[in-house]
Amino acid sequence: MAADGSGRRRQELLGILREADGPVRGSDLAARLGVSRQVIVGDVAILRAEGHPVVGTPRGYVLLEPAAAPGPQAVFACRHDRRGTRAELLTMIEAGCTVVDVIVEHPLYGELRGNLMLSSREDVERFLRALRAGETELLSSLTGGVHLHTVTAPSFEALSRAREALLRKGFLLPSSPPGGPS
Repeated sequence: MAADGSGRRRQELLGILREADGPVRGSDLAARLGVSRQVIVGDVAILRAEGHPVVGTPRGYVLLEPAAAPGPQAVFACRHDRRGTRAELLTMIEAGCTVVDVIVEHPLYGELRGNLMLSSREDVERFLRALRAGETELLSSLTGGVHLHTVTAPSFEALSRAREALLRKGFLLPSSPPGGPS
């Protein structure tokens, strides 16, 4: 496809993401646009380099529009092993929060971030199924279970509920600040 055709395809990709009600899988984008999955990966990289907020999640790509700015946000420092993942994620979801990402500090690479965008029990269960099916490890396995979660919520009260529940269940590290903005 010519350069101008590539540009049109990337604009169409942005339009699809803008109109989508949720994440769109790369393979679905490829089928809709008549290209390979690898072309979509390249297009997304170019769009990101151009400043478009395209984010890859376990369920597909999303476009984070500035108009859809999240409400209050906090970063929680947590620790657990693989067995604690479900309970930890559901604790935040059930408090009314969205788990935006997971972050670990790697000694060589620095900060490593995985986009999650989990906001429902169904999202958590889908994530856990993918984890089991992929026979892969959590990012936190690199740091002895220590990790951060960026969390958004409709209110500071929801962040506080999540923080208190995480603390009560033993997931929250003592240094996490109260559920205010980060």
